[in-house]
Amino acid sequence: MIRKLKNIANTDAKKRLLGNFFSLSVLQAFTYILPLLTLPYLVRVLGVDKFGLVMFAQSFLMFFTILVDYGFGLSATREISIYRDNKAKVTEIFSSVMMIKFILVVVSFILLSIIVFTFEKFSTNWELYYLTFLYVVGQAMFPVWYFQGMERMKYITIVNITSKILFTVLIFVVIQSPNDYIYVPILNGFGLIVGGIISLFIIYKTFNQPFVLQSLNTLKIYFKDSSQFFLSRVSVSIYTSANAFVLGLMTNTTMVGYYSIAEKLYMAIQSFYGPVTQALYPYVAKEKNIKLFKKIFTLAVVLNTLGIIFLYFAGNYIFSLLFTNNIGTESLEVFHILLLSALVVVPSILIGYPFLGALGFSKYANLSVIYGSLFHIIGLSILSLFGYITIYSVAFMVIATEILVLSSRIYWIRRNLLWKK
Repeated sequence: MIRKLKNIANTDAKKRLLGNFFSLSVLQAFTYILPLLTLPYLVRVLGVDKFGLVMFAQSFLMFFTILVDYGFGLSATREISIYRDNKAKVTEIFSSVMMIKFILVVVSFILLSIIVFTFEKFSTNWELYYLTFLYVVGQAMFPVWYFQGMERMKYITIVNITSKILFTVLIFVVIQSPNDYIYVPILNGFGLIVGGIISLFIIYKTFNQPFVLQSLNTLKIYFKDSSQFFLSRVSVSIYTSANAFVLGLMTNTTMVGYYSIAEKLYMAIQSFYGPVTQALYPYVAKEKNIKLFKKIFTLAVVLNTLGIIFLYFAGNYIFSLLFTNNIGTESLEVFHILLLSALVVVPSILIGYPFLGALGFSKYANLSVIYGSLFHIIGLSILSLFGYITIYSVAFMVIATEILVLSSRIYWIRRNLLWKK
């Protein structure tokens, strides 16, 4: 086994790829395993209704998180990976991105305030939405894109894991009754903020990375460059994170709670492949090694299929183990539906930015999710018009949308003969 790993990592670039993959795997495991540990606890202590309210707030604030990120997780990662040996250029990228993110945080806060105090749906629990905004601030401060572009993920892994463990423990200590739901966004938000502060300190000390104020013209260049990635992220959020938000608007927080329980487990499945896509993206962008990508893609799809078959038949046991008798069968049924979507979404993610985007065809990767989001919006609108918005219909819409996205990406790959290179 060790000999095989040595043969795989026979160049410095591949060694960085392998090292980043393991660092990202550990980070991703803690990112999703720790919330899965708290998920049954929060459902039991808060109840499905209060848990659904917290998930509705998170889903709503996710739009602001995406606005503040503005696609820099992709565009800045790509730019830094290309210019990592040019200190002046990296400083320009780092400083510009941080400045733009700060401006977008301010804009997001103003927009949040307008919405919260304009609509009664939000003003009733205004404290919850403002406290959930801490997550937006923390996400803006957390420069994962910098470490990813530098292909030095071990630093962010250590910081992230430490902060997540600390604040996960605090959830079990602080959350003791349904009335404590208000503390959930506080703990989640401060966990990210503390991690972000430490990460920025590491960038300053270890990488000797200064922050330099940039001109308005420079900011415009980076803002415009990332716009296509932003549209892609918004489009993806419409048929992923936005589903709980739509359910909250059209039904009630209890239904949001049932759906969110299944969705959390579904997203955890996708997260297993996050390290692969995050490690491959800067590597393929720089090395253009399509042959290696195809081998990794085939292995990931096979493992994903086997894993989903196992989870489908073990789903009842998993839910019984995690939630005992505190929830009904609704969440399990939605989980089974979303598992079918996972068969499609994993290969779709892998041929998105780690392949199309990294090879300079980000336009096609973006168009696929824009088409998907439009299809999803139209589908949900029709369902809403005829009164068919339920946790099940929304889950089936996710499957249909993911099939469209995958089909579109396969079409662009075949059209440009990328798989034959």
